[in-house]
Amino acid sequence: GKVAVKLHSGEPGNQNFLRPDFMKPMIDRVEGAIVECNTAYDGGRNTTKAHKITMERHGWLSAAQVDILDETEDMELPIPCGKVIQKNFVGANLQNYDSLLVLSHFKGHPMGGFGGALKNISIGIASSHGKAYIHGVGVVEDFWNSDHDSFLESMADAAKSIVAYFDGKMAF
Repeated sequence: GKVAVKLHSGEPGNQNFLRPDFMKPMIDRVEGAIVECNTAYDGGRNTTKAHKITMERHGWLSAAQVDILDETEDMELPIPCGKVIQKNFVGANLQNYDSLLVLSHFKGHPMGGFGGALKNISIGIASSHGKAYIHGVGVVEDFWNSDHDSFLESMADAAKSIVAYFDGKMAF
């Protein structure tokens, strides 16, 4: 089916991201589209327009089709047995894909510790609203003030919703 390729396209001015030239052959092989969601904080990826400018500067727009999943809206995924949160908000365009290829790099994160595939599918696929929801442990207004361990558990819950959504049609 249609393949979503989740990767971190990189923050403006930061060099810590996978390089398009290295990933392009794999993306082409699966005929995938790079998928990202906007951030919940100000910067060069908090709107679709800014996000695409950053992606263009980093070489992603010329490497493959790009889909900002929450460009127009988000959708809710259930997490029936979530430890901390029972729902996740992701970019609505996720429903246009049948499978997910996750390309991750090793990265430090102030709240999440060392990031990789789990952060890439939880925070990375969450819509802008969903990112604030996960960070705030279900309370968007607590985005910057939530308990650290509860945030990590919330992130794991969100990742669980993505794994359930693709039901075995994922590769890392």
